[in-house]
Amino acid sequence: MSVPVKIFIVEDEMIIAANISLQLQKLGYEVIGMVPRGEDALEQIEANIPDIILMDIQLKGKLSGIDTAKLIQVKYKIPIIYLTANTDDSYFKEAKTTKPAAFISKPFKNLDLQRAIELSIDTIPLEAEKIEQKNPYILEDCIFVRDHDKMVKISIKNIYYIEADRNYCRIFCKDKAFLIVNTLKDINEKLPNAQFLRVHRSYIVNLSKIDEVAGSHLMVSKKVVPMSKSFKIDLMKRLHTI
Repeated sequence: MSVPVKIFIVEDEMIIAANISLQLQKLGYEVIGMVPRGEDALEQIEANIPDIILMDIQLKGKLSGIDTAKLIQVKYKIPIIYLTANTDDSYFKEAKTTKPAAFISKPFKNLDLQRAIELSIDTIPLEAEKIEQKNPYILEDCIFVRDHDKMVKISIKNIYYIEADRNYCRIFCKDKAFLIVNTLKDINEKLPNAQFLRVHRSYIVNLSKIDEVAGSHLMVSKKVVPMSKSFKIDLMKRLHTI
């Protein structure tokens, strides 16, 4: 007996999500989760990797469906089928950059859903290939991160600060920021201690890039970075030794 295809649904209208789930189960697919927000999707996919993701483009919360898809693709190779009620060309062009397996316009027929999934099944990677990049590759003087379909080398000395939001981080350099699906704790453990310091539960800074230290914050390249009291003593000790 073949193993059913595992599908994950990201849809902020839970009635629609429930109807899709019911239809998928009737077709013989296994629905392993339904969430209304992109942030929730990132957490659940971390625990149970699906074969296919149905993603509403317009989600409530911080992340749109397209933002969520980009973050997922940093770490995993999973076919994504977009669900959308918006036919605006700008949405289509932005979504297209993530190379989705298919688009389905709302309202859609069950046959549309069935055909989109059947076409996507052929693009499902092998289990070992689903994980594209669990961690960025950190070497002595540089870090490699995925930027769309390529790996980009970032010199450690060119990193200004790193900002966290739940299970993903944004690495800020002088002219560009890079998204990675990792916790700040994981990144902090791999960066060279002599050059970087965690100053807040959501921030790591490059000590050489600090322009100003105030009572409860730092200035790093015109960015105000909050500083926790628990980290301030360590920071001041470190600055005296630079």
